[in-house]
Amino acid sequence: MKKYLLTPGPTPVPPEVLAKEGLPVIHHRTSAFGKIFEEVNEGLKYVFQTKNDVLIFTSSGTGAMEGSITNLLSPQDKIIVSDTGKFGERWWKIAKAYGLEPVVIKENAGDSTDIQKIKKALSENPDARAVYATLTETSTGVVNDIKALGEIVSKTDAVLVVDAISGLGAQELRSDEWKVDVVVSGSQKGLMIPPGLAFASVSEKAWKLVENAKLPKFYFDWKQTRKSIPNKETPYTPAVSLIVALSESLKIIKAEGMENIWKRHQLLADATRAGIAAMGLKLLSKVPCNAVTAVLVPQGLSGSTIYKKMRDEYGVNIAAGQGEELKDKIIRIAHLGYMERFDIIIALSALEMCLIQLGYKLELGSAVSAAETVFLGIRS
Repeated sequence: MKKYLLTPGPTPVPPEVLAKEGLPVIHHRTSAFGKIFEEVNEGLKYVFQTKNDVLIFTSSGTGAMEGSITNLLSPQDKIIVSDTGKFGERWWKIAKAYGLEPVVIKENAGDSTDIQKIKKALSENPDARAVYATLTETSTGVVNDIKALGEIVSKTDAVLVVDAISGLGAQELRSDEWKVDVVVSGSQKGLMIPPGLAFASVSEKAWKLVENAKLPKFYFDWKQTRKSIPNKETPYTPAVSLIVALSESLKIIKAEGMENIWKRHQLLADATRAGIAAMGLKLLSKVPCNAVTAVLVPQGLSGSTIYKKMRDEYGVNIAAGQGEELKDKIIRIAHLGYMERFDIIIALSALEMCLIQLGYKLELGSAVSAAETVFLGIRS
């Protein structure tokens, strides 16, 4: 059975990028690797929309998240965390693992960050070192207003740290212009390569915190990583083949252009949501993102059942809900990275057939037709 990957990570990888991973491995302390590393670092600056160096680590995106806790903070430091889902939750769980007691601003599932709550928390906690937030919360399909957060946090002594692991390359993000101090991301989403690399862009305001941070770290030591950049290398052995593959995917990204990439993801998201509406289904998110669409499961059906049926009978991999709260209440369809119009048509077609088999009543082809209407730019 042919497989189709429409999960919010990992995402499909372009064939020419996969081919680069099959090349002979080169040593990471050579001029040949140094040239590739330099190209990758410059390419990442373009994707992050920053003039700052982008640190590269061999890990999942969570490694860069953890590094942003240990490299910015000291014991007893106060931070504010915007929790709009499982990944906002991950911020405060990492902080607690290091003995910190974060001020958590928890939103209901499907709600985005309440900017006024963050503003109030900052005024009540003027000693807060950082505000931690998420660009696109893939567990609920929410996009948060990072531009507005940047404006608020920039007027304080705190730094703004954003998890853009799923959002980078799918949702508009202008790190420097929006005054985001730290952006962390991973390789297996919008950057269109397999899992295994993590990244962090760091502003000069954030580097001042790094200089005085006292929490323990070794592998994810940002100062050591920054020192290695002029030498066109990392402090420790990197995932060489992934970096070589990344150099190729960055060329593809540059050729399409970030503005066009954001527009493509908007179009894919719009078409997906039009198809969902045509089936009589509703979204979980009140402010939906362009990386993934979280769909409420019809009454009487189970999200896990739909997810498994699409995967096992149709070869279409989407995602189920995360955590006990959403496990069987939603399904999630990604439109992220190396995806195009027919990926969405396939996903909606499989979902239609699956729902009909499970007893849900809908007009066969309605979702596909609605998506095609969006792709053709036809107004109803």
